[in-house]
Amino acid sequence: MAPLRFSANLSWLFPELLGLPARLRAAGSSGFEAVEVAWPYDEPPEVLARAAREAGLRLVLINTPPGDQEKGEMGLGAVPGRQEAFRQGLEQAVRYAKALGCPRIHLMAGRVPQGADRIAVKAEMEIVFLENLRHAAGVLAQEDLVGLLEPINTRITDPQYFLDTPQQAAAILQKVGRPNLQLQMDIFHWQIMDGNLTGNIREFLPIVGHVQVAQVPGRGEPSSPGELNFPYLFQLLEDEGYKGFVGCEYQPRGDTVEGLSWLRSYWDRRGHPEVASEGLHTTHMPLDSE
Repeated sequence: MAPLRFSANLSWLFPELLGLPARLRAAGSSGFEAVEVAWPYDEPPEVLARAAREAGLRLVLINTPPGDQEKGEMGLGAVPGRQEAFRQGLEQAVRYAKALGCPRIHLMAGRVPQGADRIAVKAEMEIVFLENLRHAAGVLAQEDLVGLLEPINTRITDPQYFLDTPQQAAAILQKVGRPNLQLQMDIFHWQIMDGNLTGNIREFLPIVGHVQVAQVPGRGEPSSPGELNFPYLFQLLEDEGYKGFVGCEYQPRGDTVEGLSWLRSYWDRRGHPEVASEGLHTTHMPLDSE
């Protein structure tokens, strides 16, 4: 069984450092070989590509733009009336993914519109989401990219988010029926919404393209106090043959580097894997817009 491969989520880790280039350097110095970031769009892609290469890193995941956050938007994939904005954001995400050599894009579903009843608008939002996902799958396939759907818990983190359980996401993926759309498993959200992690991991792992981790309920390091037994969960992922990345998407309780002692212990025990080609597309992280 191969050891797991970890990526640093730079939207969460190294918060004491301003700007993604500085966080990229810190991630490389901390032993990571891969990183992910929610929204890289404040920096030119060629600047990020250069910083990542200089740090010896590859980017493995970005998100589609959130929309108008001042108006409460957090993704647009399932939001009625925002189809054109979703497609424009997808185009921007694809440009960045190509420039950064990033194989995956999280296609954010978005929130139930303010003032709307979730049950009343669920069917309409699903129709919009299916339409947008079919369009996205075609666009991504042309560039050999994978789109991901991530359920976000509605009990603590985002009560208005449309996509909130792995069962709902898997059903939507089945309806779309495109092989380059997969499930993003954030163990933090899955535990809060449904628990039953052993059963759910075994059931859904065949369609999972990316994993993220944080302790519950505090969303700290896997080694921080909480409900989850991460040594068991990491072993389960290994036993089930998971080959993708495990994103460290948590809030450091103190210094990020000191808080990585859990990961250094894992590497000491299981080895520090080389990041190999994933068979999704050839890794190419240009220094400039070639």
